Amino acid sequence: MNPPATALLATGVVRHERLRPRAHAFDYRTYFLLLPLRALQRQGDGALVRNRFGLVSFHDADHGDGRGDALAWLDDLLHREGVHDADGEAWLQTYPRVLGYVFKPVSFWYCHRTDGTLAAVVAEVNNTFGERHCYLLAGPALGWGRELQARKVFHVSPFCDVQGGYRFRFMRTEDRIVARVDHDDDTGALLKTSVSGRLAPLTRAGVRRAFFGMPLMTLAVVARIHWQALRLFAKRVPFFGKPQPPQAFISR
Repeated sequence: MNPPATALLATGVVRHERLRPRAHAFDYRTYFLLLPLRALQRQGDGALVRNRFGLVSFHDADHGDGRGDALAWLDDLLHREGVHDADGEAWLQTYPRVLGYVFKPVSFWYCHRTDGTLAAVVAEVNNTFGERHCYLLAGPALGWGRELQARKVFHVSPFCDVQGGYRFRFMRTEDRIVARVDHDDDTGALLKTSVSGRLAPLTRAGVRRAFFGMPLMTLAVVARIHWQALRLFAKRVPFFGKPQPPQAFISR
């Protein structure tokens, strides 16, 4: 698969379902960016507002180690971890800044070889305590539509202990993308989550439609996290204290 390298805007839905000890589910409308960073480096950003204020904008420093070049950080990470064939397009699926404010529960880096196949995926996770951790998914099992697994080592929610693991599955067509992340604890399946969207070229008109359709999207993401936490608390779902973050910034 080798999709055209142009910046894309996705409009879709975030879904979340807890299976136990109390059933709990919700879904929200959303939009996000899908950016081919190598192509943008060569040909410019077009309609993308980058590293400056805008209604909707992308800032390199919001990713990785906070340097001003997110693609350079990604390449350094991959080389340190022994992934040397991800020299094709690097697509970043992420929430943008909205009116200068951003919170990204998770971003996904899809790292391709020159033949268009996936060499690695990096799941970049942020929690509400200002901490960040990356899960690097690589190896012979990697591919669109295939299940990938990683042990959970990073605290995200006080209603989920840091145990068990994640099951990832990524699907993409010319006009649609889906990222699924399910969490299994030591007992079995616990959470099912996904973010999906219909893809369209990133244009100024499209950005305006997305913004005015959800003008406070980033604030709404944070508000909904806390609202759902209150609902779980009311349902007496067990609460877990925050552990120390993992010493390593990357886990495989």
